[in-house]
Amino acid sequence: MNITLSADKSLIAKARKYAQKHNTTLNNLVREYLKKIVYNSDSDKAADEFEKNALSHAGKSDLNYRFKREDVYTRG
Repeated sequence: MNITLSADKSLIAKARKYAQKHNTTLNNLVREYLKKIVYNSDSDKAADEFEKNALSHAGKSDLNYRFKREDVYTRG
C-alpha cells in the first residue's frame, strides 16, 4: 500500500541525507519507524508495569496529606 506524506522541503532534504548516510532510503526510514511504533511494545510494557506497581504498592501518606513543593527539600 502506498501513502503520501507532506513535509517541509528542507526537512525532506535533511532526512534524505540522513538516510543516505545510513545506507537506506527515506521510504525505508519511514517504514521502519512505523513498524517500531506499532509493533514495539516496550513502551507499552513499561507503562503497564508502572501502572501495576503504582496500584499494587500503596503510598504511605496520610489520607488528607497535600504535597507541597517545599517537602522535596525536607530531609527526614
